[in-house]
Amino acid sequence: MLEKIKLTPRIWFALGAVACFSMLGIGAYFQFVEYLEPCPLCISQRIMILFTGLVFLIAAIHNPAACGRKIYAIIGTITALMGAGISARHVWLQHLPPDEVPECGPGLSYVFANFPLTETLKLMLNGTGECADVLWTFLGLSIPGWTLVAFLLLAMLSLLQFWNQPAEEGIGNE
Repeated sequence: MLEKIKLTPRIWFALGAVACFSMLGIGAYFQFVEYLEPCPLCISQRIMILFTGLVFLIAAIHNPAACGRKIYAIIGTITALMGAGISARHVWLQHLPPDEVPECGPGLSYVFANFPLTETLKLMLNGTGECADVLWTFLGLSIPGWTLVAFLLLAMLSLLQFWNQPAEEGIGNE
């Protein structure tokens, strides 16, 4: 399949990085232009998008040989799947019946200033009642739904680089 597309792992990793940083730009647009305040799970997803994008960017710049490419592919897949897990939890919270939605917590700035780091991380990963609000949809999916789709595609793109090899590496290795 990848032989027909003929893009090197470096290009695929660079495209993944561009996708991640574009997603962060879209998140900034929603926050600063559309005034949609991110909830704790949204912020956690942005952090995972950043980590995944940094793995892809470093892989594209480094352009390692086969062993290094496989390591980057595994790390990129893991970070993307961690982000997918956070997005899945967010989607799940959005689909809870109203009486089962957790209570809203204090704002993140207050939590960062007054709670220990472990409690802050727990809040960011578990979500609060505000995480259940659906503020925007496109084609029936909310922002966390689209983020889940993006994370799964990024994980697949990263995992495919495990087997992708540049043409010069593939010559004579069969």
